[in-house]
Amino acid sequence: MAVAVRGGRVGSGGGSVIRSFFSYRIFVSAMFTLLFLATLSVLLSSHPFHNEAVMDNTGTTHVRRTFLALRSDPLKTRLDLIYNQANNHIALVNAYATYARKLKLEISKQLKLFDDLAKNFSDLQLKQIYRTALFESEGPVDEDVLRQFEKEVKDKVKIARLMIADSKESYDNQLKIQKLKDTIFAVNELLLKAKKNGAFASLIAAKSTPKSLHCLAMRLMEERIAHPEKYVDDEPKPEFEDPNLYHYALFSDNVIAISVVVNSVVKNAEEPWKHVFHIVTDRMNFAATKVWFKMRPIQGGAHIEINAVDNFKFLTSSYAPVLKQLGSANLQKFYFETRAENATKDVNNMKFRNPKYLSMLNHLRFYLPELYPKLHKILFLDDDVVVQKDLTALWKIDMDGKVIGAVNTCFGSFHRFSEYLNFSHPLIKEKFNPRACAWAFGMNMFDLDAWRREKCTEQYHYWQNLNEDRTLWKLGTLPAGLVTFSSTTKSLDKSWHVLGLGINPSISMEEIDKAAVIHFSGDMKPWLDIAMNRYKHLWTKYVDSEMEFVQMCNFGM
Repeated sequence: MAVAVRGGRVGSGGGSVIRSFFSYRIFVSAMFTLLFLATLSVLLSSHPFHNEAVMDNTGTTHVRRTFLALRSDPLKTRLDLIYNQANNHIALVNAYATYARKLKLEISKQLKLFDDLAKNFSDLQLKQIYRTALFESEGPVDEDVLRQFEKEVKDKVKIARLMIADSKESYDNQLKIQKLKDTIFAVNELLLKAKKNGAFASLIAAKSTPKSLHCLAMRLMEERIAHPEKYVDDEPKPEFEDPNLYHYALFSDNVIAISVVVNSVVKNAEEPWKHVFHIVTDRMNFAATKVWFKMRPIQGGAHIEINAVDNFKFLTSSYAPVLKQLGSANLQKFYFETRAENATKDVNNMKFRNPKYLSMLNHLRFYLPELYPKLHKILFLDDDVVVQKDLTALWKIDMDGKVIGAVNTCFGSFHRFSEYLNFSHPLIKEKFNPRACAWAFGMNMFDLDAWRREKCTEQYHYWQNLNEDRTLWKLGTLPAGLVTFSSTTKSLDKSWHVLGLGINPSISMEEIDKAAVIHFSGDMKPWLDIAMNRYKHLWTKYVDSEMEFVQMCNFGM
């Protein structure tokens, strides 16, 4: 009779689960009903209303609020609040009801399975062959029948255990919590991995040379090789050293970007023949840049001087710290080593490993007085800017004896010195204020006479030498500029220079339209496929799309 007792226990357990489940459902339903009725009673009884009588088809008169009554009620605000609260709870109750119906369906399926299992246990002991041979016989037990009975019981016990294990999650809260924790942990791991891969892919997209840009440089070089007689170097013009003209410094290895900056300045200049552009590029793009401006001369009589950084012989490793540091084995390993684990082990610092931040072309801005010794003022432009207005008023600004004119970028706690410099270093902590407002490179007016007087190049060398181990700052030329010109910076009006078009999609078009210079700072440069379409047209309208090589190289304008 042991089997009968066990079968009975299974049945009673299933009944207990049913009772507890329906008791719980009744309790939850009652609570939500009471909540809804209480909220509704508050809604209907809290305030007096203007009413109107309405008679239905049966002749019964009802009272209801009119729209005008609601508008005239002085407590309308409170009424709306209570009304919205009631509606919100109705939606909440409906959501729980939907889930409860789903839960009820799942529980009803489990209930049927447990009922069937209990019935199977009961039916097993009621089988005629087992009842006669095992339970009602007073003679010896038939071993063959007992073995068969034992096998069937073990099979059903195995099924019962599997069903209970599958259903346990519905009743074991600790198990649910642990499973939820495990799921959250697994999803978080996948999210971190996706962020790393996304950051790495974004870095490659932003820093790699696009196929169209490479194609353009190759086409220009091919033209130079095919027709060398067309591209003989011209004699230097006297305008290149005339301090009475408007001089621009532009250092870049991107031919199409250089042409856009020059075109945008000239097209918006009131007197373009008074503007002089000093272009410096690397050895690889020097010939291509010269061919471009031979094939597409500047309009309006503006002047252009093109040099390679290697042409400035004073820039040696014994003079320029950057060139000396480029020969350091540690820095070469940091910037140029291409091991797989370096790609994603530190997503936040991957951008620091870009070799451009230690290139001489990028640091050439700190040698402007040596590059142009006969000039008094010069406007520095990055290659990812577009000029939208005449800039000659910048030369008329009183610099108050300062070296550099720049637009401040700080707001709140953002873009302060503490964001760019390592204030855990005692020297940085001693010399600078972490709350000092940072500014931006990209469009900067330099008073070269004040620069020479303040000996800013020597200051730059001092700080750059100290930072060989990257303990003062990690990234690029801006921190070097902040420490070099910390006390010699003139703040310019923000309308001169609007930044962030390569990273911030929320800049208003009104702010952009008012800006004299817009800057595609950030990774989404306008010549890349990942550029923001919202702003890209501001750049492409200055691209010389009629140039045959631009059309051949498919710049997608």
